[in-house]
Amino acid sequence: MRVHFRTIPRRGHSRIVGALSTALLCTAGLTALPAAAATPTAPTPPGPAHTAHTTGTTDAPRLPDGLATTPPMGFNNWNSTQCRAEFNEDMVKGIADLFIDKGLKDAGYEYVNLDDCWALPERDANGKLVPDPQRFPHGIKAVGDYVHSKGLKLGIYTSAGTKTCSDVGFPGALGHEASDARQFADWGVDYLKYDNCNNQGVDAKQRYRTMRDALKATGRPIVYSICEWGENEPWEWASDVGHLWRTTGDISDSWSSMLGILKQNLPLAPHAGPGHWNDPDMLEVGNGGMTDTEYRSHFSLWSMMSAPLLIGSDLRKATPQTFEILDNKDVIALDQDAAGKQATVLESASGRWTVVKELANGDRAVALFNESDQPQRIATTAAAAGLPQADGYRLRDLWQHRDSHTTGTIAATVPAHGTTVYRVSTDRRWATYPPAVEAGTDGPPLVEAGTPAGLRTTVGNLGATPAKDVTVALQAPRGWRIQATSPSKARALPGGRQLGTTWQITAPAGTAAGSYPLPLTAGYRPPAGARVVTTLPGTAHVVVPPPAGTPYASAMSWMTSSNGWGPVEKDTSVGEREAGDGRPLTVGGTVFAKGLGVHAPSEVTLYTGGRCRVFDARVGIDDESGGKGSAAFEVWANGKRVAGSGTLTGTDAARPVTADISGARTVRLVVTDGGDGVDHDHADWSDAKFTC
Repeated sequence: MRVHFRTIPRRGHSRIVGALSTALLCTAGLTALPAAAATPTAPTPPGPAHTAHTTGTTDAPRLPDGLATTPPMGFNNWNSTQCRAEFNEDMVKGIADLFIDKGLKDAGYEYVNLDDCWALPERDANGKLVPDPQRFPHGIKAVGDYVHSKGLKLGIYTSAGTKTCSDVGFPGALGHEASDARQFADWGVDYLKYDNCNNQGVDAKQRYRTMRDALKATGRPIVYSICEWGENEPWEWASDVGHLWRTTGDISDSWSSMLGILKQNLPLAPHAGPGHWNDPDMLEVGNGGMTDTEYRSHFSLWSMMSAPLLIGSDLRKATPQTFEILDNKDVIALDQDAAGKQATVLESASGRWTVVKELANGDRAVALFNESDQPQRIATTAAAAGLPQADGYRLRDLWQHRDSHTTGTIAATVPAHGTTVYRVSTDRRWATYPPAVEAGTDGPPLVEAGTPAGLRTTVGNLGATPAKDVTVALQAPRGWRIQATSPSKARALPGGRQLGTTWQITAPAGTAAGSYPLPLTAGYRPPAGARVVTTLPGTAHVVVPPPAGTPYASAMSWMTSSNGWGPVEKDTSVGEREAGDGRPLTVGGTVFAKGLGVHAPSEVTLYTGGRCRVFDARVGIDDESGGKGSAAFEVWANGKRVAGSGTLTGTDAARPVTADISGARTVRLVVTDGGDGVDHDHADWSDAKFTC
């Protein structure tokens, strides 16, 4: 952890930095299914350039101890408890019990790891570490014995410095490596997380190699996790030093943090493999800052990247949905695949990501990831994913746990912030599986209460055999009116065809602004077997038209917002934690009464309904950043970038940004990190207003 802006502690926060007659096709609303998207590859800013699909490096030197042949799986308390009193012996034992009771051990989780704050602030008279007697009255060895009795393993934490990373600053291991490693081995420790605080400027390679050698000298097999936040590019030198290394600053329990770390870790695929893993930090699944859809994306993408899967939520308080995500053995199998190849980016454009992972048996895992805040169809092909030519392929949906077949197209309409993961194989029995049927919408619809809005849905057959008795339906909240204005049924849907249906949706007058569930259900009967029903989560946004005149962005109803640290603030700077903890908006010594306070990376989406002509603001880094930080401000209208500020630093005066938004139904205010990480990036949309 570092002491960050306004002394808010961060754990190493540094660089977060896809045979009916013609007459029947027409009367049933059926059309030819579009070919798989051939979208040109382009990086999605912000983030590093995306690499082509390649296999990982296999000849890097590595530790000869045979440990961590697959990415470590387990638990670490920091994300859920930090140094609070609830982090103690009883909690650790309770987590071990839950690993057994909830089947997590059977799913592959084995390490129960203690993070910072387990020790007393001072060593004893002999220079030895002392466990905190309040937290661990029976000592660390007793806890380790309990964990081991469950068939699990124990992990511990210290820093490659004179102090650890917490505010208190417990004893670090710099200069005490041999003694501390001996204590850890005597306690039965199986895993060491070695942080980077208070390192006194000692060369990183030297610091981490010294502890490697100390651990080896104990004779105990201990997995060694290097946590120097990617500052010295450990993927270039640490494969024979540690078993895994952090590639980024600390993750936080937010969509923007997870996304930024994903983009930083994805290009490092060539450096990962058995015994040496890229570590994009622990899982936040279940901590409450993201939706279950976002947590499924988090878990899916970490598994695709062969990342260590260390649970960061307090399992004693976890919901059934959290356990369902963490226990998805189909997805875990990708992370733990024996080949150890980290997935690479096949395509990325307009928030649509296709990520591919080569598996040991020749299969391919394909993740279709939707970064955007509205559903999108994402498509590729089995050939593009690296599979040989075949008449058909088995397609296993790893979240639906359902098998189907495709003639080659791999596609899905993926919900906002969602990820669909398929395991694709050349199976000679492919025709025995039902045809893959893809359902989607062009939504989400933007509905002004009392006024009808339109939506189009599609159901397409990606297989070779027909789908029969096809039906499609939308399920709206009670009191809403849903009417199909074109056919919503088909007697049969041949391979390569789709049923398109248009709908009219009306929310009752007086319905409050916000997001409402609007799931799409499609059903069909395969040539053999039971009827298949698929439900696609969906959302309708009830929106409020902007008032005439020049309304401020802070006074308008937002559709969505995301922020790097803390919530977006109205008329104050961002305080990074709770709503309302900011200060007056101040840029270059000028104080502004109105505006939005954000922290990069950030997005705010507003509904303008085609009624506004101009957006303007004065933008910059808030003075509270102390002259540090940098960010770039962008205005997007109907999905197109229409204005930008360029990169501004903490020493720049507020810069005017004006955008022509004529005819736009939605406007997004985007802040990126300026390309150098997000430290001190307190960014202000001062005097942000519309002309409507």
